[in-house]
Amino acid sequence: MAASSVLVVEDTEEIRELVRTVLERAGMDVRAVGTGVECMAEVRRQAPDLIVLDLGLPDTDGTELCRQIRAETACYVLMLTARSEEVDLLIGLAVGADGYMAKPFSPRELTARVQAMLRFPRTAPAPQAPAAAEESVRRLAELEVDEETREVRVDGAVVDLTRTEFDLLAALASRPGRVLQRETLLREVWQTDWEGNLRLVEAHMSNLRRKLVAAGLSSPEIRTVRGVGYRLVAA
Repeated sequence: MAASSVLVVEDTEEIRELVRTVLERAGMDVRAVGTGVECMAEVRRQAPDLIVLDLGLPDTDGTELCRQIRAETACYVLMLTARSEEVDLLIGLAVGADGYMAKPFSPRELTARVQAMLRFPRTAPAPQAPAAAEESVRRLAELEVDEETREVRVDGAVVDLTRTEFDLLAALASRPGRVLQRETLLREVWQTDWEGNLRLVEAHMSNLRRKLVAAGLSSPEIRTVRGVGYRLVAA
């Protein structure tokens, strides 16, 4: 089996080489660059399975670069940031990042996070017969969640969601009315039970709600069950 490919985008040489070394020791095929321009050149030459992306690059804003990456590849994006402000986190996740780690970070934790993402590589869904495709669509009041085409529609209009936002909504839509714990969503969407990631669920859920409301969705709605998780219920 071929090694998973990782592209490290980090302008500080010491950090870039540290990340490259620890991931190579974990058996991954690692490329490393220091600028946004180099990043996009590598993505277009051969898209990796995952990108470790520093938000503080010298030539490109990290969130804008994430947007460009997401427009061209479905690979995982793990952000590295020295900025802890929640607005930076929310913006980064809104443009398609799958997770984040704050600097300074533990090399062991970084390796574990990358391995958890790569355990379930993103691949194109296999073609299905028309009958199966019809069954893949969940209709809940004004909302439609099509798991085959990975489209979400509100009153027939497509809502632009990131892959992670879609996966969260699909999980809720598969069990309408039931409370899904944040830990359950971590396991199902991120394939990890790392409790340090619970804030990640909250941030993505905030973005998802905002997009659905902006699309005009009034029913069903995502409700928070304080201290437990979320459920999708008729308004």
